[in-house]
Amino acid sequence: MGWPLFCAPVLMAESWRLKAYAGMSYQTELRKGLLLGASAAVLWAVARRYGRGAERRMLDWDWATRVAVRTSGTVPALHPAARERLQEEYRAMLRRIEQPIADYTGTTLALSGTVIQVMDRHDWIRANVANFRELFEPVEQFYAESARTELVDLPGVAQAGKAVLSAQVGLLLGFLAQRVLGQYDLSLLGQEPLSAGRLYFVEPNIQSLEHQLQVPAAELRTWIALHEATHAHEFEVNPWVRTYMNATLQGYLRSVVDDMRDRSPGRGASSMLARLCQNLSRGHTLLEAMMTPHQRQLLSRLQALMSLAEGYSNHVMHNVGQELLSHYAEIQARVEQRQRQRGRGEQLLLKLTGLSLKMEQYALGETFVGRVVAERGIGFLNRAWVAAENLPTEAEIRQPERWIQRIDLHVA
Repeated sequence: MGWPLFCAPVLMAESWRLKAYAGMSYQTELRKGLLLGASAAVLWAVARRYGRGAERRMLDWDWATRVAVRTSGTVPALHPAARERLQEEYRAMLRRIEQPIADYTGTTLALSGTVIQVMDRHDWIRANVANFRELFEPVEQFYAESARTELVDLPGVAQAGKAVLSAQVGLLLGFLAQRVLGQYDLSLLGQEPLSAGRLYFVEPNIQSLEHQLQVPAAELRTWIALHEATHAHEFEVNPWVRTYMNATLQGYLRSVVDDMRDRSPGRGASSMLARLCQNLSRGHTLLEAMMTPHQRQLLSRLQALMSLAEGYSNHVMHNVGQELLSHYAEIQARVEQRQRQRGRGEQLLLKLTGLSLKMEQYALGETFVGRVVAERGIGFLNRAWVAAENLPTEAEIRQPERWIQRIDLHVA
């Protein structure tokens, strides 16, 4: 589904929060960017192309897009005829798996009307940059307001800092663009009524995986479609889930902006340091330590929902796939082996970007779903999708019996 992308605005907001608490110190901004791995050559080249009167925005999305495209690797472009043929194949595939998913989950969704887009890596990057821009707009607006009140800054340093953060976003997107197979893209922060989600299939990556695994092409694509189509069930059979995610995400970003606005430059660094020390002493991670209790609560809700959604989709994919695909066990075993063989560089990048943590949370979500279904059945698990108060907390994701007990009491 591309769930890691929902974490990016949070990470970017925290990156900007550090800068704001430091009293808008552009020297600190530049130094931190360099430590995060941006090259001096990139900084110099990009700083030259900005003037002192340049638009005051935190990110240059055009630059982030170009960085992402350049780092996503070189693959042949999809021919329009091939793209249309593949889209028709995926439409037929959704029609075939619609009833098996409904039979297993007990929920019904007509997948024939789902918008399908077969993409290359560049298409996928541009689609997700558009989502990022809309999602991150509240923090961008605050940055613009703050920048207009700043005194004279060193020529080129603020622009270079913007280039660093934009390049970081671009590098993350470029990295993901090489690996994403499919994505359920739901409409967030849009105007009501919200449009239905879209299913993306990144064909160059799917073809690459097909060649690596040496498994039947149609079965591999069905395996991917089962996972993404289940996400459609989660959000479109239960439209309140998208509204809940939307409200929680907006609430988090508003809280970050309000928190930064309430802190004067003179006391920002000291108060931030005090918060960090206090929260780290309580066992919070570095990212959590930068947050207020309210922000941690909102982020925890999002993480719990993402764990449930991924765990549910994997569970349905496994159980329905075993019945539909003769090579299912082979596909699953080879994918898991490939994941275990990640190089050190990729493992380091996953850790630095927080994606490894997201994968661990998704694994916990799958364990949660498996335990609940084993003990009470899929019908009982589906109560999680009835209302927001039925969603598991992060603690309950780790201890499924707590959620089962709570739901039993709620029903009683």
